[in-house]
Amino acid sequence: MARVAGIIVNLVPYHHARWEAFTRSSGAECHLLELTDRDAFKVLEFSGTSSYRRQTLFPRDGGETISAAALRRAMTATLDTLRPEVVCVSGWALPVSLAALDWAARNRVPAVMLSESNEFDEARSAVKEFIKHQIAALCSAGLAGGTPQADYLAKLGLPKGNVFTGYDAVDNCHFIVGAETARQREDELRMQLKFPSNYFIACSRFGEKKNIPRLIEAFARYQELAVKAETWGLVIVGEGELRPQIENAIRKFGVVDSVNLVGAKSYGVLPAYYGLAGAFIHASTTEQWGLVVNEAMASGLPVLVSNRCGCAQDLVQEGKNGFTFDPYNVEQLAQLMLKISAFNFPLSAFGSESQRLIANWGPERFASGMKAAVECALKIGPKCAGLFDRLLLKTLLCR
Repeated sequence: MARVAGIIVNLVPYHHARWEAFTRSSGAECHLLELTDRDAFKVLEFSGTSSYRRQTLFPRDGGETISAAALRRAMTATLDTLRPEVVCVSGWALPVSLAALDWAARNRVPAVMLSESNEFDEARSAVKEFIKHQIAALCSAGLAGGTPQADYLAKLGLPKGNVFTGYDAVDNCHFIVGAETARQREDELRMQLKFPSNYFIACSRFGEKKNIPRLIEAFARYQELAVKAETWGLVIVGEGELRPQIENAIRKFGVVDSVNLVGAKSYGVLPAYYGLAGAFIHASTTEQWGLVVNEAMASGLPVLVSNRCGCAQDLVQEGKNGFTFDPYNVEQLAQLMLKISAFNFPLSAFGSESQRLIANWGPERFASGMKAAVECALKIGPKCAGLFDRLLLKTLLCR
């Protein structure tokens, strides 16, 4: 197959699982170009052997101080050396992707747009939509997260027949094995981690859109509704700038004794936290996809997922593996927590259905979707970039 360059910000384990599956199954000569080898929270950086070739443009640099000119020079020099036949860029806003797309346009190389955005994940403006439409027009094919993401790429101008799905995948086996191993050591680990016999788990960075204070409010309401002796705890995995506000919410709603903030956890130990949980909650007010939902489902958990998450349409089957909810509706979420923690609720059946569903959304799905997108791009050939397109790319790079 072709020589393919994939463009990312920094290599984390889910990138590795995806591109490893693609490289092995397609036979492509795959080069993964990352902007930096540093993850902001130091828990997702990947190091290890791979079938693809990895190259870091700015080693040991967090990326905050890299100028547009330096990025363009580094990208140009690297791609000039590699001479890929297809360039796969991550979205339309990242400077590293724009630099690669600029090179592809100047060198008449077809591009594939990798996208997890959907039409409802953020407020839209006519100007931004026009810009995205112009950027998408420079790509010959697309690989989208799932159904709403593919629909959005089509709305931006990529023909539906040129858009494939499977972009948002994680290493399912890592979570299946890790969660099951934890369950086999359940008593020992619960004592070690000081976790209750049953708990809901949430996992995210502590940012505004993750909606954790409202999740805590819903959890407090759930405790009011439930028989106290039968209530579950809440374990929140993550870290970030809103930790003080989250701690304040825990005190404000009187759940200090039943909410456990455990901090950010490394990729290696994370499956154990899922494995000991009873159900997973993702309460974001907006989310392009929500890879933590994939992780929880692979770990065999029922899921409660905000209907503002891009993965909800494809991954949550109401009443089979979980439920969706309005992230602004505290009462609705509290009632779902009450429902799923009830003594006679079929947790095991819901968890098994989660694993069955997510089996179709693993690295193999990414590999087949990427292969189809690359073949499509090669067949169509490069898109023509006019003077306006090149000026637009240059302007966006210099923002």
